[in-house]
Amino acid sequence: MSGMDAPITPLQSLVSTGTRLWLDSVDDDFVQQSRRYGATGATSNPIIIADLVNSGRFDNDLIELMDQGLSNEDVAWQMTNRLVQQAQDAFADVHEKTNGDDGYVSFELDPLLDDAGCPLNTEERTAHYIELGKFWATGHKNRMIKIPATAAGLAALEELVAAGVIVNVTLLFTQRQYRLARDAIWRGAQRLSSLNQFKSVYSIFISRIDVYTKKYVSELSPAAQGLVGIVNAKRLWHDNIQFWRDKRLPLTQQIIFASTGTKDPNGAIDKYVMALAGSDIQTNPPATNAGIQKLEGRNYTRTVGDFPPPEVLEEIDIKVDFQSMEDVLMDEGLEKFANPQKDLLALIAEKRASLTAARC
Repeated sequence: MSGMDAPITPLQSLVSTGTRLWLDSVDDDFVQQSRRYGATGATSNPIIIADLVNSGRFDNDLIELMDQGLSNEDVAWQMTNRLVQQAQDAFADVHEKTNGDDGYVSFELDPLLDDAGCPLNTEERTAHYIELGKFWATGHKNRMIKIPATAAGLAALEELVAAGVIVNVTLLFTQRQYRLARDAIWRGAQRLSSLNQFKSVYSIFISRIDVYTKKYVSELSPAAQGLVGIVNAKRLWHDNIQFWRDKRLPLTQQIIFASTGTKDPNGAIDKYVMALAGSDIQTNPPATNAGIQKLEGRNYTRTVGDFPPPEVLEEIDIKVDFQSMEDVLMDEGLEKFANPQKDLLALIAEKRASLTAARC
C-alpha cells in the first residue's frame, strides 16, 4: 500500500471510540506490545506475578533478594514491587502527557487479608489495608493501589484517599458496592488540600456475572441470558458519569470494565469489548488482545451507552437477585484472589530450594 496509510487495527479502532485500553499484565514483553496497540496503562495480580516468577526470567532478582535474608513473603512482595515498577516506567510518559489522568499501573494489596482463614477482625484488616496502601504508594506517581470492595477494604478507602493515595477499587459486582466505594472515596477527597491530582477508578467485573446467571438464573430467556454483566456494567458506568458530572474535577473518575475475557468457548472473543466500547477503561488480558487483533476488518463504534430493549431490562430486574449474586461472586472472587497469592508464596519457596541447590 505504497503512498497510502495502513488500515488501523481492531484495537486501534477500539481506542478511537474513546476507550482507554489497559493491559491485564505487567509482563514487559506484553507491555511493549500493548503500547503499540494503543494501551495506556496496566494492572497486576498474584497470578500474573507468579507466571513471571515461574518463567525463570527473574531468577537473578530472586537470588539477590534471597541473599538479603528476606522471607518468602517479603521476596514475593519485593518482586511484585519491581515488576509493577517496570510497567510503571513503560507508561510514565502517558502519565506525564495526561497530567496524571492516565498511564497508571495497579498494585494489588495482600489478598490474604480477606482470606477466610485470616484471623484478623474487620477493623484490624482495615488498619492493615491503610498501612499497606500508604507504604506501597509512597514515591510512586503513576501507581494505583488496588483494594477489594469488602467490608474491610471499603472502610479503608476514605483514609487512603485523604492521605493522597490513588485507588482502584476491585471486585465490584453491584451498584451497592460501587456507591459505598465512591462515596467513601469522595469523602476522603474532600479532605485533601487540593483536588488537582485526585483520581479514582472502579473495577466492575463483567463476564463472571454471566457465568453466575447461566448457573443460578437459568430461567432467564435467551434474549436476556448472557447480557446481565453488560447491562450491570453500563448502568454503573452511567451512575458514575452522573455523580461526577457536577464536581468539575481536573482528572476523570472512571470505571474500569474488568473481566472482559469471554468465558463462553462458543462466544465471540470481543463480546464484552464491543458492547462497552466508547468510554472509560477496558482491561484486557494479552490473549484477548491477541484474539481481537486477528479479527480482520473489525471496526468498533461507541456502544457503551446503548441498552437492550426495555423488556429485556425488566426481565433482568425481575429475575436476578443482585444481592444474592454479589454474595456468591464475592465469596468466589475472594477465593480466586487468595489462592493465587498462596500459590505465589509456595512457588517462591520452591524457587528458593531449587536456586539454592543449583548454587551448591
